Amino acid sequence: MIEIKDLNVDYFGNSALENVNLSIPFGHTVGIIGPNGAGKSTLIKALLEVIKKRTGSVRVEGRDISEYKRKIAYVPQKNDIDLTFPITVKDTVLTGTYPNLKIFRRPGKKERERAEECMAMVDISDLANKQISNLSGGQLQRVFIARALAQGADVFFLDEPFVGIDMVSEKIIVNLLKQLREEGKTILVVHHDLHEVEEYFDKIIILNKKLIAFGDVKDTFTTGNIRAAYGASLGNVIIKGAGGAEHD
Repeated sequence: MIEIKDLNVDYFGNSALENVNLSIPFGHTVGIIGPNGAGKSTLIKALLEVIKKRTGSVRVEGRDISEYKRKIAYVPQKNDIDLTFPITVKDTVLTGTYPNLKIFRRPGKKERERAEECMAMVDISDLANKQISNLSGGQLQRVFIARALAQGADVFFLDEPFVGIDMVSEKIIVNLLKQLREEGKTILVVHHDLHEVEEYFDKIIILNKKLIAFGDVKDTFTTGNIRAAYGASLGNVIIKGAGGAEHD
């Protein structure tokens, strides 16, 4: 279980997250939804201590999250990645094995085979020798998911993985996330398009700086919670478009 207690984040005196308390059980695919500026990406970054200036506690299986990071894989937004760095697809995926290497040890045959296996899982083996700067948005996203897989993590944090990608890539990623859940992995996904919430996730976190709701999609993805997060007028538009939040 991931236990979040009294989590607060401020940016230059402006509150980004306020007193968030959550207990997230393992073995689920959890969507994080809310309006722009709601703190969705901030939540993930605060949990991972990418954002240092936070208060509260985050524990995984009873330990501080800092002691669990080797078992957590993070796929950031594409905007947070330096695509000018000269590195191939296979070498990018191989970096996912680094957290499990002993100090001063370089990747060997085992790690290279693991990288190849992970590239095959997201259907990018044919791109192995390409520079990442030459990839499409969907291909690039699959590369960084393959890197996360190579880490052998138990928990995956994905920040907007479906933005700017093609339908083929989206289908591959969705099927992979379902497979990981079946294997008992835990996946937290920052997501903005409510149309796929019921298909992609079994639990959701609804945020607007404060926690609006958390629970099973069928119980939590409701008219009342969407309106509470997005505002009554905008919430009504979203609800009509989403199609799955018509119940209270």
